[in-house]
Amino acid sequence: MERRRLFATTTLGCKVNLYESEVIGQSLISDEWQQVDHSEKADLYVINTCTVTTEADRQARQTVRRLIRQNPQAKIVVTGCYAQIDPEACAAIPGVDLVLGNDRKLDLNQLLPEMSRGNLPPVMVGDLDEHVSLPSGIIDDCPGHTRAFVQVQQGCNQGCTFCIIHTARGPSRSFSVELVLRQIERLVGNGYREIVLCGVDIGSYGEGLENDDHGLAGLLREICALPGDFRIRISSIDPSYLDDGLIDVLAGEEKICRHFHLSLQSGSPVILKRMKRRYTAEQMLDRIGALSKAVTDVVYGADIMAGFPTETDAMFEDTLAMVHELQIAFPHVFSYSDRPGVPAARIPDQVPHALRKERARALKEAGDCVRDALYQRRLENAQIAEVILEQHDSQNPDWLTGRSNDYLPVVMRAEGREPGDLVRVRYHSVDGARLIAHPV
Repeated sequence: MERRRLFATTTLGCKVNLYESEVIGQSLISDEWQQVDHSEKADLYVINTCTVTTEADRQARQTVRRLIRQNPQAKIVVTGCYAQIDPEACAAIPGVDLVLGNDRKLDLNQLLPEMSRGNLPPVMVGDLDEHVSLPSGIIDDCPGHTRAFVQVQQGCNQGCTFCIIHTARGPSRSFSVELVLRQIERLVGNGYREIVLCGVDIGSYGEGLENDDHGLAGLLREICALPGDFRIRISSIDPSYLDDGLIDVLAGEEKICRHFHLSLQSGSPVILKRMKRRYTAEQMLDRIGALSKAVTDVVYGADIMAGFPTETDAMFEDTLAMVHELQIAFPHVFSYSDRPGVPAARIPDQVPHALRKERARALKEAGDCVRDALYQRRLENAQIAEVILEQHDSQNPDWLTGRSNDYLPVVMRAEGREPGDLVRVRYHSVDGARLIAHPV
């Protein structure tokens, strides 16, 4: 009997890429192909790339070259956002067999036979306005993760001046409610206790669907009505989508985690306008303030950019103040990246790189202050939380790490428990950036 050929997927970037890589992997598994870890020698490597920054581009090229060195005889397929934006750069790497755009990435299983026979062009990148491959089936699990990721939406209709992702992903498209519900039912049935909903612009969910009732709020109601002991986390949302109807659902449905990651970028009215964000600073504060009033003990993370072109010290102070005012405990801070091909790259008044890094450090420190104060409140109130255990602690295998409903990082003694278990705990003390917890 001829051995099955081995393939591996490597994922760079966002949760959407993670989900899509699982779709690709599951579609390839057959009597002919067996999936292995990307650290192993395989006959086919599929690299699902990111292009959110120039550093992401560099990491993509580095990963491709590393896998080619790992097995020079392997077939190499480069796909994802970097492949969509700069296919020539991907194809120029010696050893790459196929560069596949986001429009066809989920069709790889259908293309492999022709690729093996040498009948495909080296670059297959199409117009995302005309076509993009969306999953037609569902995945069974998310190997290596105790939380399962479910993509519900693709693409973005916005044109922020610093961002190239709307070009890499195409216009907003929503997955059918039926497909999303079937996917979640499958994952919950297979033992997952937390489902992370993800999309490129998840707040725009519903665009393109025939049923106008199914915006994000309607989808969440349907998901929360499913049977089973599981919780729902929303990966990231733009504050402009936080209307009263959505806030009512976020506050009223018990299965929805009391943690929200917000796409904020800046607290400066001037910078938000120059970024072409779809909200003003005043609107942002109003909507998040309404959410904070509605959801008890809510915890926020946020994407925040330091050093956007023309950002003055005063404008930066607006952003720093925003972290404290909105109580952003887990800011995802990144320095503005000199990204060729976006409008912001043409703005003449670029902030020096050293100053960008300095401001980024200050924003992270502000977030640490908010987080530390949050931890103290949790300890003082002797709060009980539900934690999903994720993995054994790297420093002490007798302990397990996990995340609470509101995304607080927790460490506790294993005592027979395993990753994936859901445990009720009481916070006991602080260990650096984590909370030590005891079971109750």
